[in-house]
Amino acid sequence: MPTERLTMRRIRQVLQLHFGAHASARVIAREVGVGRTTVQDYLSRAGAAGLGWPLAPDLTDEALEQLLFPAASCKAGARRHPEPDWAALVREMKRPGVTLAILWEEYGAIHPQGYGYSRFCELYREFERRLSPTMRQTHVAGHTAFVAYSGKKAPIADPLTGEVRMAEIFVAVLGASNLTYAEATWTQTLPDWIGAHVRVFRFWGSAPRLLVPDNLKSGVNKSSFYDPEVNRTYGKMAAHYHVGILPTRPRKPKDKAAVEAGVRFAQAYILGRLRNVTFFSLAECNAAITAGGGADERPRDAPPRRQPPPTVRHDRAPGHAVLARAGL
Repeated sequence: MPTERLTMRRIRQVLQLHFGAHASARVIAREVGVGRTTVQDYLSRAGAAGLGWPLAPDLTDEALEQLLFPAASCKAGARRHPEPDWAALVREMKRPGVTLAILWEEYGAIHPQGYGYSRFCELYREFERRLSPTMRQTHVAGHTAFVAYSGKKAPIADPLTGEVRMAEIFVAVLGASNLTYAEATWTQTLPDWIGAHVRVFRFWGSAPRLLVPDNLKSGVNKSSFYDPEVNRTYGKMAAHYHVGILPTRPRKPKDKAAVEAGVRFAQAYILGRLRNVTFFSLAECNAAITAGGGADERPRDAPPRRQPPPTVRHDRAPGHAVLARAGL
């Protein structure tokens, strides 16, 4: 329960004893009949308000109270600058070419004394996070595998004509351990799609219980949240390995966050580290990926991370990229 505020008459007595008689806080507390910390609080307020003794003759009790206990300019946690319509800004950000810098300039033109750019962006991100809460996915070891093709391709040159042909990058990630498998294939067509699955199952030594593919035409004929239509051949392959198939929702990358991270991981090794190497066959590209997949992409002076550095496993499926981010 908060302490009851002293009357203005007793507060004037405290100020008189302190500034006029130069009494200590302990003596004033004994004379007025309050605690020493209470006296110190009133004296600190008087010092912040610039009060002394004697007080001005025309200083009323109401004016003295306003000086000692000024009304807060805003509530705790409230904003001190004009607020933009954050919901409208979120809608504007979805329009092509619109950036936070443009929206902040428009906001500043209306409110010159408003938020700076860094604070504006911080408040926008806070509002955006409240709009789309994210649920953490928990995976059981060996239960779920995420599969997809990378959007970026690896160039392979013809040794006779020099013509460059782009190869696709297939990526598969185990949900629990983040064990990442990658290999290069010529296309995303059904034979390459099925063959990549067979090789990744051979590498893992078994098949997971559930496959979560992207909405690739080779795997999913019709995407649907409730009843997706899986390609017949892809479905027969899953039935052969006793694996279920649950395609992700269209335009929902968080449904397959593990493989999205695996794709970026594989791209850093395949397209980043091998960008200056010219390949003349698909087998040569996969051999180079396997040989160079164990290098660590982090600088030597970077701080240690929780997960062990990637390693290359050569015990299964030789000639294909195997990037292991964590042990099973």
